[in-house]
Amino acid sequence: MTEDGELSLLGLSSKVALITGGGAGIGRATAELFVKAGMRVAIAEIDEARAEDTRRALVAVRADAVVVTADVRKAGDVGRVIGEVDKHFGRLDVLVNNVGDYLGHKTEFADSTEEQWDALYAINLRHVLLMSRAAIPLIRRSGKDGSIINVSTIEAFRGIPLSVVYSAFKAAITGFTRSLAVELGQYGIRVNAIAPETTNTAQITATSRVPPENRDYLGRWFPIGRFGEGSDSAGAALFLASPRLSGWISGSTIVVDGGALAAGAWMRLPDNGWTHLPIITADGYTPRPHRSEGISRG
Repeated sequence: MTEDGELSLLGLSSKVALITGGGAGIGRATAELFVKAGMRVAIAEIDEARAEDTRRALVAVRADAVVVTADVRKAGDVGRVIGEVDKHFGRLDVLVNNVGDYLGHKTEFADSTEEQWDALYAINLRHVLLMSRAAIPLIRRSGKDGSIINVSTIEAFRGIPLSVVYSAFKAAITGFTRSLAVELGQYGIRVNAIAPETTNTAQITATSRVPPENRDYLGRWFPIGRFGEGSDSAGAALFLASPRLSGWISGSTIVVDGGALAAGAWMRLPDNGWTHLPIITADGYTPRPHRSEGISRG
């Protein structure tokens, strides 16, 4: 099949996508993949240097794109972004609410402050509400097959100590996604979410932060054997954007985690046994005899 034929299977050619935080990490990877799928893209990016770098990259591949420097936590900036999308493209088919950050706040909940709560709310939930509300009229005007994609985190589905408030707002995205999907279905607009595990981005360079003495174990921490990359979540976003691939999927969350949530506490050992107990020996691992089913208990 030709490349044009492959792209036609997606049903996305000439469709318009708006990606918040599209200047780096998952957002940048999503924008680049959408362009390869034949889409036109708009990007909202708070960092001027990232915005300019992204603009140059999109010009280099002759993409039909617009990059707006904006803070999507602010209603005025959100309105300005939607205005630029309408002015440049005259339509909007896909919205990717990608912005989110734990802002480095790692503290026990009893010691957290209301100022931290407000900051975490603004960057993890408020902007999703603002941008979705502003974009819905333009998506509706563009016809059916619209798609809103909210980027959440695996921490919305499991407990995480020292980041309780961050986790709470991410869990709220799940409820928002489901309820908005019910509300917008009548207009042919699907609403879904993506929940990535730890992913190498501009915010978190996970792989290089693993201590050298532990790097031999990196391939055993996730069933798939590695941390995530921006392209992993971008692929999920492309699937959810495509009316041909996911046209009857709405109100769902795709977990992009290398199998981590399914594994729970289970981890593969260097001798290919399995454990769900802490490894507490001095050298990080001491082989133990396996039970008959091949599971090491400690």
